Order: sequence, then C-alpha cells, then structure tokens
Amino acid sequence: MCLAVPFKIISIDGNDAVGEYEGIFRKIRVDFIKSLDIGDYVMVHAGFAIEKLDEKQALLDIEAFKELEEAFR
Repeated sequence: MCLAVPFKIISIDGNDAVGEYEGIFRKIRVDFIKSLDIGDYVMVHAGFAIEKLDEKQALLDIEAFKELEEAFR
C-alpha cells in the first residue's frame, strides 16, 4: 500500500524544498512539479512531491488524516 501525505511548502531551493505537516518538517524533492511557490500544498510520497493540491483540498486531506489518527487512539 502506498501513502502520500499533504505538506505545505515552506522553502524552495531548485529541486529541493522543505515542507511542513502538523509541525513535522521534511526535505522534499519537487522535480515532478512544474510551478511551485512557498505556501503551496503538495502530496508527498517517498520524499517526492507527486501532485500539487489547491488549499481547500489540502485542508480536507489534513482533516481526514486527523480523523484517522483519532480513530486509532
């Protein structure tokens, strides 16, 4: 099973970026995303941004992850 997590882009340096999800910061490769700005949301799998999300969808995805986390507590 594959899992991608929504991250908000905090900084960009060429094909490298730093993303944040719920206080967790990760280095992300953004080679597959053509147009990316700080503040954008991307789905990240295995350290690579695989899809750019609009903010509304990203926030819905983050809320779904929170609901899943609560269900497993």
